Amino acid sequence: MSQKILVWGAGAIGGTVGAYLSRAGHEVAFVDSSPVHVEAIKRDGLRIEGPVSQFTTRAPAFLPDAVEGEWPIVALAVKAQHTDAACRQLMPRLAPDGYVLSLQNGLCEVVIEGLVGRSRTMGALVGFMGDQLGPGVVRFGQRAKFCVGELDGRISDRATALGRLLKDFEPNVEVTDDIWGYLWGKLTFIALLYGTALGTSKLTELFASEPLQPVWRELAGEMVAVAVSEGATPRAFDGLEPAAFAAGASREAARRSMQAMAALLVDSPKTHSGIWRDMAIHKRQTEVETQIGPVLQIAARNRIRVPALTRLLAMIRSVETHQIAQSDALIPELLEGWPERAPAPGASSGAAL
Repeated sequence: MSQKILVWGAGAIGGTVGAYLSRAGHEVAFVDSSPVHVEAIKRDGLRIEGPVSQFTTRAPAFLPDAVEGEWPIVALAVKAQHTDAACRQLMPRLAPDGYVLSLQNGLCEVVIEGLVGRSRTMGALVGFMGDQLGPGVVRFGQRAKFCVGELDGRISDRATALGRLLKDFEPNVEVTDDIWGYLWGKLTFIALLYGTALGTSKLTELFASEPLQPVWRELAGEMVAVAVSEGATPRAFDGLEPAAFAAGASREAARRSMQAMAALLVDSPKTHSGIWRDMAIHKRQTEVETQIGPVLQIAARNRIRVPALTRLLAMIRSVETHQIAQSDALIPELLEGWPERAPAPGASSGAAL
């Protein structure tokens, strides 16, 4: 049965999911803040490029202030730092009995439920890989774990219905009773991605690098510790085994998890993360402040030491502001006690807070 869904943010994630749903016959409309992207979709349709599949779908596209009507499902797929503003814009368009589905990375559901209410918020783990290549063009690079769930852990009728809807995008979509576990699992993976984004080599090379294994254990281990302090158990997906990085786990278990993640990426056209692309190609800010930042706040509240994550945020900031340049040599500096570099003239090293 055809469903009505408004996709707010038509980039790599929203564009991919929305295009598949549109092609399957659902009533999809796209909203995006980029005038050139919206115009391209209006003019030529939204084109999905391989390797997973290639097709073009035609669906209405609007700038945020031009969309009209009420929508029972709003799939929010903007960058984490734009969550609050986008929620305030979409609220007049959300049907009284509708809900917002967060197709984002981080703890964006906390922001969303604070504005629209927990009963009108759904969460998702987005594991698949994609990139926006240009106006009206999105690359769907690789299928991966995708699941949705209620924030209170219920397997509700609407969660089940949403799962049926999303099968038109991902046949193996999971409706979970532990979305927070998956969100913290994804945050563990995101911490690793931010670490690799400090460098220039491919994800597969950095994940599999033996000298960097202590860095990966520390980053992931700190994230798992913060999750546990919040009463969550990070869930495994796509080669990542958060338990392998928890206190007391062996170095070999962590190494096996890193090798498993690297192996899954060997044939992927996505050689670097979207975080890396933001800094190296687009020369724009990443989502670090609204993805890693809240984790540091939770750690401080729960008295969890997170020196590597703290350094990570500081160093990403320094790369974003062009105080330091991306280099594989930066990555070991995430470890506490690593000798700090002398700062460049007129710039801070960014190696530690």
